[in-house]
Amino acid sequence: MVLEVTFRMGGVSFRGTRWEDGNLVFEFERLGDAFIQVLSNQRVEVEVDKVPQKVLVELKTKEGGKAFEAFERNGTYLAAEP
Repeated sequence: MVLEVTFRMGGVSFRGTRWEDGNLVFEFERLGDAFIQVLSNQRVEVEVDKVPQKVLVELKTKEGGKAFEAFERNGTYLAAEP
């Protein structure tokens, strides 16, 4: 499975995936104090045994976090930080 996600700032690291209620959650983290104010794209490929109900992106930051949903297009899941 391939996820392509666009973040509003740099400094984002991929931490892994987890299953939650049939949904596949991609975990990312941005913990520094200063960030580059440019769009940052990441592409992540993972092996999965089943098709998820939804694909979610979870971004943890010093201020808390947010989660948003990815959508599938031509076999690739796409998401953008709101």
